[in-house]
Amino acid sequence: MASDIPDPELRRQALLSIDTKAFHCQGGAILGLLAGTDYREAIRFIVAYQTISDYLDNLCDRSTSLDPADFSALHESMRDALCPGSAPVDYYRLHPEREDGGYLAKLVHTCRDILAGLPGYALIAPSIQGLSSLYRDLQIHKHVAPEERIPRLTGWFERSRDGLPAMQWFEFAACTGSTLGIFALVARAFRPDLTTDLVERLRNAYYPWVQGLHILLDYLIDQEEDRQGGDLNFCSFYKNPEEMADRLVYFYTRASEAVSSLPDAGFHLYVNRGLISTYLADRKASRQDDVRRLAGRLLLLGGWRGIILFLLCYAYRRMKVGLA
Repeated sequence: MASDIPDPELRRQALLSIDTKAFHCQGGAILGLLAGTDYREAIRFIVAYQTISDYLDNLCDRSTSLDPADFSALHESMRDALCPGSAPVDYYRLHPEREDGGYLAKLVHTCRDILAGLPGYALIAPSIQGLSSLYRDLQIHKHVAPEERIPRLTGWFERSRDGLPAMQWFEFAACTGSTLGIFALVARAFRPDLTTDLVERLRNAYYPWVQGLHILLDYLIDQEEDRQGGDLNFCSFYKNPEEMADRLVYFYTRASEAVSSLPDAGFHLYVNRGLISTYLADRKASRQDDVRRLAGRLLLLGGWRGIILFLLCYAYRRMKVGLA
């Protein structure tokens, strides 16, 4: 469908998002295993929802528009994808390019169709919609004109900090920028033993800790790339590499503590190790001195299992490049 999008700019961004960000879907799909025997349906949802996220990120990052109202309208698709039965709207109504041949609407429909048949949907709906709202707000604030980004983000943090653990504004922003909490909740809702208490515990483990670890690692390896491109990078706001290292260790430790009391704790701990292994195995990590120095400290946190996982991720990434 992406190849058939009529508008050339929308088609280009859709194909680029698939070509360069497929590993987001691959990584997120691991959480589909929480669904048990229904993992295929969970993965269908995860891939469709993550594809929306990556496509819109490309549209906003490289947009011919800097209008926050435009970004808000586009991201209504991520809200509607979580709401079976909601009326469709024109997500491109404020965007310069509009003709996508139904591409975005089809992705939204796929997500809604799966959630409509999800046994535990009513239990998770408030939590996944709340996480999606935070994610959408971040995408609006961080994609506006460069001089507006930090004032908007810091103001948002001040309005949102009640009840948050002690953290800085850019760490809060990182915690909102992941879809992993949504994926974990949707996948777990396929199983009949879901309870309101478990939903709350799972949400509170993934947001802020697992999601914060996820996005901070993402920004960690993108520092040099973002410096060259003039893009906002949350890790650049740490005072020095030592503070950045300490905070990443802290987020990993808190994420591991948070998931240790959950059912399937071993699986969630493996997700944490997998985040470190996946990002540090990226070629971008090995090309930056600060990241290389931090890598050993982070990898040791995962023990021997984390080191083995890192070696597998390292080999897989280079094997894929060789095969390509």
